[in-house]
Amino acid sequence: MLICITSISPNLDSPIDPRFGRAQFFLILDEKGNLKESLPNPGIGAFHGAGITAAQTIAAQKIGVLITGNIGPNACGVLMTAGIKIFLVGSGLTAKKAFLMWKENKLTQIQTPTVPGHFNPESPGASGPAMGPGMGPGMGSGRGRGGRGRGGR
Repeated sequence: MLICITSISPNLDSPIDPRFGRAQFFLILDEKGNLKESLPNPGIGAFHGAGITAAQTIAAQKIGVLITGNIGPNACGVLMTAGIKIFLVGSGLTAKKAFLMWKENKLTQIQTPTVPGHFNPESPGASGPAMGPGMGPGMGSGRGRGGRGRGGR
């Protein structure tokens, strides 16, 4: 089984990167804690979808365990579907220390995201913040000819 740890730099002495989708690197370790590979995160610069891109990258590596600081709903869904177990670790630790804590069963496994998702209006079925009548920029907002809006007749 392979273990992935989010990291700020490409070595085990690096601090954990608490952001999964925008982590700098993914450290891939074997069960003994040996660093097998260090992958730069291809999703780090994405305008949107960074978490999904990162999760797909990890799933393609046949990872069994992810150790990170936080994870959003989209990435969490991809990883859970791929059968990857997700463990949370606090900030300020090195990747090596996080691995040792996981090995000693001192990390919490999660089943749900730890941070809210970001609204993407292009997502299927997306519904943004609730808006009352006349609050959105669409038709009937009073911004047509005259531009005075309601009550400014």
